Amino acid sequence: MGFRGEYLAELRDPSRQVIALAEAMPADKYSWRPGPGVRSVSEVSVHIAAGNFLLLELIGIAPPEDLYGRIEASAGERPGVMVKRNQELEKTGTGKESVIGMLKRSLDAVREAFTKTSDADLNRPCKFFGRDATVRAIYLRMLAHLNEHMGQSVAYARVNRVVPPWSQPGADRK
Repeated sequence: MGFRGEYLAELRDPSRQVIALAEAMPADKYSWRPGPGVRSVSEVSVHIAAGNFLLLELIGIAPPEDLYGRIEASAGERPGVMVKRNQELEKTGTGKESVIGMLKRSLDAVREAFTKTSDADLNRPCKFFGRDATVRAIYLRMLAHLNEHMGQSVAYARVNRVVPPWSQPGADRK
């Protein structure tokens, strides 16, 4: 009920869809990109996952050490360190299974963190790259970011003649 239930419902469908697209895309297409300087299929999925971990960091949830190591930086410097690491992850996390694993792991982390966040904590002030925000605003940014790149993933799939699983005849439309 209320914002909590609405948020989780809005997170559920694009989470399922972006994972379904990643699973439907053939492994040999993970390096495909629409042009020079544009993210590849794998880079988009890793970008979604890494973005989730970065945004969780902004609200005080440390990223997984196996992906980020120990970040020895002040609170104000940590986002910059993570952005740099995220760029590295996009270039190195290219295998289909590892990309899907990272994507699932990040979406699970968002869902778990949100579920554990109290109503009072949603109103807690925080910074979004130097701007005043709330924890709620960061969670909304996660949702917007996921939907933005899910749409990009749909376009990448269709260009590569991969029909989104929920668009196939007789498929569940979610």
